[in-house]
Amino acid sequence: MLKVNQKEQFVNTRRGKIFVKTWSPNSSHSKVPLVLIHESLGSVGQWRKFPAELALAFNRPVIAYDRAGFGFSYPRQALPSSNFIQEEAQDYFVELKQALGIREFLVLGHSAGGAIALNVAATDKECVGLISISAPAYVENKTLEGIRAAKKLFTESQQFEKLRKWHGNKAQWVLDAWTEVWLRDEFKEWHFDGLSDIHCKSLIIHGSDDEFGSVAIPQYIAKHIAAETMLCIIDHCGHLPHVTHKDAVFRQISTLFN
Repeated sequence: MLKVNQKEQFVNTRRGKIFVKTWSPNSSHSKVPLVLIHESLGSVGQWRKFPAELALAFNRPVIAYDRAGFGFSYPRQALPSSNFIQEEAQDYFVELKQALGIREFLVLGHSAGGAIALNVAATDKECVGLISISAPAYVENKTLEGIRAAKKLFTESQQFEKLRKWHGNKAQWVLDAWTEVWLRDEFKEWHFDGLSDIHCKSLIIHGSDDEFGSVAIPQYIAKHIAAETMLCIIDHCGHLPHVTHKDAVFRQISTLFN
């Protein structure tokens, strides 16, 4: 019977320790791991059962990590720059990948993590597959409206305490790293222009009712990726397809692996 072994570790980087968790099937048919990159308020723990289910369903190792400043990873003082998506992909991710000894890999990112995953796939030639879920490629008015509404919601202590559950005393930094960075005037002009540099097989998943971005964004992403790309718009679905429509997401991912 296939089982998943779990391993937690702290990986040393030049800036501090990064928390990493790996799910490995006991008889994995592939040594090529799937690396998960979390969203703006996310962490390893907030993926919940998703990584283990991916490892079982597709019989390969799955690796998730807390980005610097999040979860159990080392704290950061200054907020990220407006170029943080590129920095996460081309600096922080590269260093972690080297520390873990990863060669070929697939990458899956959700929301801002999806934007980071797009950048990783465009710049790392050892990336052999991309899955983006609810990823932005530019900033819409809808994006900003959704963030403003979320910022207001987090003024309620109950919502902020939920964030503190996952990030401890880093919770305020985590919230500000999302709302204050994305709502900067200069960030309104952000867009990812490296889609044509993505040459690995790609799957772009988005909910039709996503609160932070219209379906025009995934359509734009899929149109401009250079490689074979599947676009999946899930009807009656918001920003968390892998939570609310997990079966549909797994069916789509299976086409990438097969």
